[in-house]
Amino acid sequence: MINKVSRSQAGSHPPLTMQKAAAHFATITHHKMLVCEGCWKVGLLRQGLLHDLSKYSPTEFLVGARYYQGDRSPNNAEREDIGYSTAWLHHKGRNRHHYEYWIDYSTRASEGNGRVGIMPAKMPGRFVVEMFMDRIAACKVYRGADYTDADPWNYYSQGDTAQFLHPETARLIEHLLKMLRDRGEEETFAYIRRHLHKRKLQ
Repeated sequence: MINKVSRSQAGSHPPLTMQKAAAHFATITHHKMLVCEGCWKVGLLRQGLLHDLSKYSPTEFLVGARYYQGDRSPNNAEREDIGYSTAWLHHKGRNRHHYEYWIDYSTRASEGNGRVGIMPAKMPGRFVVEMFMDRIAACKVYRGADYTDADPWNYYSQGDTAQFLHPETARLIEHLLKMLRDRGEEETFAYIRRHLHKRKLQ
């Protein structure tokens, strides 16, 4: 396991080494292949192939390698170091399976809540499914042999993601995560295959 990031001197950054670059490459590729496998199982062939390709760009890869730790996202380590993540800012604007991609500015009251300003747009169902696969893969990578089908729901429910989602997006991702927790991967994937091209997942 790579040591935790530390800043021994003000303004310093962790070194970029071949060891960390190789480990980071292996981690993101393992993650990508898990998402790809999940997407293919439900019929999202193109999304599986294109998933997270921006992580291999210099802007994201070099940062990820520099802050690699092995047991959590290097983006969090970069945030702790400089106060924000340059890799994440690049990533979220290029990958539509992240809900942050769909945050926009609204000039009218939305969903009857009487507010204007920063608002989440509804995510198309196919990108909610890719987000679902992304969460499964992340938990499998970082939990390893301890992974269970409850982990993606547990991670989601312990955070504050729901407040940044469009209500319909929140209902769909929570429905899929709970189904995974309660019924397992095979039954949940079969459900997605049956409904992916219907209005319910659009």
